[in-house]
Amino acid sequence: MARDGARPAYDPAGHDTDLRAALQEVRTGRWMSMRTLLERTVTWWQWTQRTQVLAAAAAGTDVVRTWLAEEPDSVPAAVMRARVAVERALRARREEHLRTHELWIEAWDLSDAATRTAPKDPVPWVCLLALAQLDRRQLWEEHRAAPPEPMLPPGPWGLLAEAERRDPYNREAHHRMLQFLYAQAASEQLAEAVGYAHWVADTAPAGSALHVLPLHVRVERYRRGGGRSAALDLHWVAEEATREARRAYHSWFEQSLPVEQSPLDLNHLAHALWGALRFEDAARVFDAIGPYYTPVPWTHRTADPGDQAQAVQIFLQARARSRSAPREA
Repeated sequence: MARDGARPAYDPAGHDTDLRAALQEVRTGRWMSMRTLLERTVTWWQWTQRTQVLAAAAAGTDVVRTWLAEEPDSVPAAVMRARVAVERALRARREEHLRTHELWIEAWDLSDAATRTAPKDPVPWVCLLALAQLDRRQLWEEHRAAPPEPMLPPGPWGLLAEAERRDPYNREAHHRMLQFLYAQAASEQLAEAVGYAHWVADTAPAGSALHVLPLHVRVERYRRGGGRSAALDLHWVAEEATREARRAYHSWFEQSLPVEQSPLDLNHLAHALWGALRFEDAARVFDAIGPYYTPVPWTHRTADPGDQAQAVQIFLQARARSRSAPREA
């Protein structure tokens, strides 16, 4: 991609122009473009990503219900109904809404039904895995299954295995598992999440986005530890952090197709490389990002996590510093 100097903006579709067009339709209550887009989606990684982004846009509308009323036997519509229900339940928990439990059970029922409606699809299992974070005391038996490795904690391992059986190394499934571990963690160190992220990255093939997983955990640790302090910049130049950034760059960024690189992963990698003072590598990642900035992780560098303007400014400063490095050499 050309070296884009324009001011970035957040766009959940990123480089996926077809998804962007469908999102615009969904936001106005129309579903035909969503159906057409999903009919043309042939890979599980893109199906997972597109249904997630579409659900976030559709959660505040009745667009999926309208679609199902017109096409009650549509399998993609049934999957999207589960997706939207999960999104609403997770939002309700974040907002401490009184209907959280009701929405959680509704989402579980719809996701469970979707596992039978679309038996080869990993997304219904990803939906069930996403809901596991709401069970913070692990009261549900499916959320306290024995782990595949003795150093890992009990959790929704059966749900993860079902998603992996349908789409090995599914990116969202492992991020949902991380969110479950975050919800269980009492301390800022997130030891179990750290161990899990490294275990996954160690087993992921070249080109897998799971090599970026340790960087996501590091950002969460930074946030919980009271980031946004200049002194904590030392966090990113530590040997382990630098090693994680280099590994993600070489094992994922250099060995994956640009079309498969999510803006969120790219932003985490650019942030880590910049923090580790690996400016030339960071500049290449910023070029791949183009204008598609994501608020996280940059908001964690601001004095106020809600200050989007300051987060954009930090992104621009990091990009400018990284791009200037080759000329300084």
